[in-house]
Amino acid sequence: MKKLLILLGCGALLMLGLTGSGAFAAPEETCDSGMSGSHGSVTVVGPCFVGADVTINGNLTLTDGSIFAGFGTVEVTGNVTVGKDAQLFLGWDADEGELGPDTVGGNIVANQPLSLYIGNVTVHGNLVSNGGGTAARFYNFPIKDNRVDGNLVIHGWTGGWWGLIANSVGGNVDVSNNRSVVQPAGECEGTFPRGCDAAPGADTDAAEVQSRGIPGVFLNPQHISGNLICHGNSPSAQVNALDAGAANVVDGKKIGECAGL
Repeated sequence: MKKLLILLGCGALLMLGLTGSGAFAAPEETCDSGMSGSHGSVTVVGPCFVGADVTINGNLTLTDGSIFAGFGTVEVTGNVTVGKDAQLFLGWDADEGELGPDTVGGNIVANQPLSLYIGNVTVHGNLVSNGGGTAARFYNFPIKDNRVDGNLVIHGWTGGWWGLIANSVGGNVDVSNNRSVVQPAGECEGTFPRGCDAAPGADTDAAEVQSRGIPGVFLNPQHISGNLICHGNSPSAQVNALDAGAANVVDGKKIGECAGL
């Protein structure tokens, strides 16, 4: 009988070993607005506005309809996943053209998000968003002053204003089938997290894919090491000189709407 117990114990240890180191990892936490310091993987359910510095040793997952805002320094060693109708606010703690301390060690992947607000962040993987948005309220979708080591892909977002400005991208940029269908109805000081009242009709400033500068002078170039690909956006992707836009610096090819950008 003692031998049987020993064998069963060995079997249990073997099973633990087969599951890998994750068997001993810290349990995944639910995001708490009062959190600070180091944590394991974190899941966001509902709104979570973090004001302190946070290190997430693992993944940050935004469930459908949730909101995450990192107002302190946020470091994620793994991936960030954004669910349907969720909002991610990350970075925005450095001057224009500069990188802040916020980092994502893996990818940022959003599937039908309400919006992404990503500024002055270093992303060591890809930044990919597919679908999402709304015509019921006016939202912005700003991707500005970031370093993305992989590819930057924005497909099929529908809403108010969206734009890619003064980013440094190690791979390709692909922006396709994004549509501006609403504009602010009256004054709109900021769209995160509740949006603004919307009026029908496209925001003519939307679809900005550009460096920041003045004619003939790059203040903060948008440098793309791969190709710049733009198809099916409405309005078409543009460099908006009225909004301090300047041409992109592209090492590869400019394709589609962005051939002249």
